[in-house]
Amino acid sequence: MSQLFKNLTRRKSATELLAEHQPDDSIHGSDLIRSLQLKDLIAFGIAAIVGAGIFSTIGNASAAGGPGVSLLFIFTAIACGFSALCYAQFASTIPVSGSAYTYAYASFGELIAWIIGWDLLMEYAIGNIAVAISWSDYFTAVMHGVGLTIPEYLTMDFLSASRGYQAAQEMMAQGQAFAALPDSKQEAYLAWQQAPTIAGIKLVADIPALGITILITYLVYIGIKESKRTANLLVLLKLIVILLVITVGAFYVRTDNWTPFAPNGISGILKGVSAVFFAYIGFDAISTTAEECENPQRDLPRAMIFSLVICTVLYVVLALVLTGMVPFQELAVGDPLAYVFSRVNLDVIAGIVAVSAIVAMASVLLVFQYGQPRIWMTMSRDGLLPGAFSRIHPKYKTPYFATFVTGVVVAVPALFMNLTEVTDLTSIGTLFAFVLVCGGILLLEEKQKVATATHKGFRVPYINGKYVLPLLVLTAVVLLNQFGQAEVAAFFSMSGGWESFQHKIPLLGFVGVTAIFTVLTFIKNLSLIPVLGLLTNLYLMTELGITNWTRFLVWLVLGLVIYFTYGYRNSKLNKAAATAKV
Repeated sequence: MSQLFKNLTRRKSATELLAEHQPDDSIHGSDLIRSLQLKDLIAFGIAAIVGAGIFSTIGNASAAGGPGVSLLFIFTAIACGFSALCYAQFASTIPVSGSAYTYAYASFGELIAWIIGWDLLMEYAIGNIAVAISWSDYFTAVMHGVGLTIPEYLTMDFLSASRGYQAAQEMMAQGQAFAALPDSKQEAYLAWQQAPTIAGIKLVADIPALGITILITYLVYIGIKESKRTANLLVLLKLIVILLVITVGAFYVRTDNWTPFAPNGISGILKGVSAVFFAYIGFDAISTTAEECENPQRDLPRAMIFSLVICTVLYVVLALVLTGMVPFQELAVGDPLAYVFSRVNLDVIAGIVAVSAIVAMASVLLVFQYGQPRIWMTMSRDGLLPGAFSRIHPKYKTPYFATFVTGVVVAVPALFMNLTEVTDLTSIGTLFAFVLVCGGILLLEEKQKVATATHKGFRVPYINGKYVLPLLVLTAVVLLNQFGQAEVAAFFSMSGGWESFQHKIPLLGFVGVTAIFTVLTFIKNLSLIPVLGLLTNLYLMTELGITNWTRFLVWLVLGLVIYFTYGYRNSKLNKAAATAKV
């Protein structure tokens, strides 16, 4: 048993990781091309962060939290900021592709590295599927707006059409007229009814989602330079539009719409945490570009922090403008930016916003389709996945097989399935990665104090948390007692049985972990920033509900089955250890 534990926690040091991934001899021609500069990395970060969050989910978050949702953006940015600093230290120390997977390998060991790698694959895939479907919705709306009608059965996924058709039939059976049905139900009904049938199967598929996925995958396949130029152009266009929205919208702000600032209290603000956090996960993708940066030790940390700061300012200002232009209750729509300008009779601006949303969604898809194959590639290099995933195209210098598989994994589900109900899995997966990256910094500080003390790259500023963390925890308890007595009483209420209690399990776990880290920080003088990063991200995970935790755990169990049937035996560290024994 002790040997098994030792094998599962075998680590790769930063020195080993760097030695393994130094540029190969030019004879082999297998290097990734180092062409990304700081401006390109910042553009990648903004491309991923400024997407669905601004053009879609900010509406529902604002409707739930009112103008106070701007505080949620700040809180989430702080939580991400702690993580970004930890990412920045890892990226500066280990400028190797693989993101949190590589960092976990260096700090926690192989099993945790596999878990986080498997988690990242889920995060990127589901996020990309959701973005492809959202892009299709915006694209279809714009086409209708210019008079180009696409049949409903070619712009909707199979499950949405099937379920919507059944729901519409039930509503009409109860006497409701077809014209009175919600637009989504009408579209689903028409899609199902008009779709051609082959062998008893309705041919309903989201063709625009397939098309954009193929186009983006092709761009990523043929090279980093093409991806870089496209991302930079798309980012420039959408920043111009966002600044236009803020500038024009500011003239239509009515400050009385900001009162009350938090109409539904703290719980209302936190209701949008999943939607808001979904907007911030992009800076994680920057770290996957490490082997294609000209100066990764210097530029990766800067790019992560700069992109996070820029996007936070944009989100906060935009949330205040939106909630100032119209009453917050009206913002529960899929296209809030376009809606507010239609509301004040500026249809031209609304049209520009709708078109720019297509650009924004495409740039998000580009960055994540770029990042995911590099995680497949890095896991394959370590022997945890088949070697085909780490093959580099001799001409394009990209991980071509991994890129192709990524395209298939996103395109096929986006074509037929409605996965919007599991988009929270993207957030919970990213938060889990952030928790482990912050924990990894704490572990490295303990195991390699001499190495980190002499490290010349970026390092998380050390602030002794011995007294600060207990003080922060005590302050939180006092504030809860003062302003959240009703919520606390409801939480500790035993009414409702298991059905009610199961939803409290994540928060109970968070309370326990907070107590443990408060004691450890006091005893061991732990660094405050990684500890705060770990705890704030863990708290955000508790807000995603027991259903998402259950789905997340099922995915991790499936990953463990694959690891123990393939990865454990084929791991390069395992083979090296076996060779050393002979």
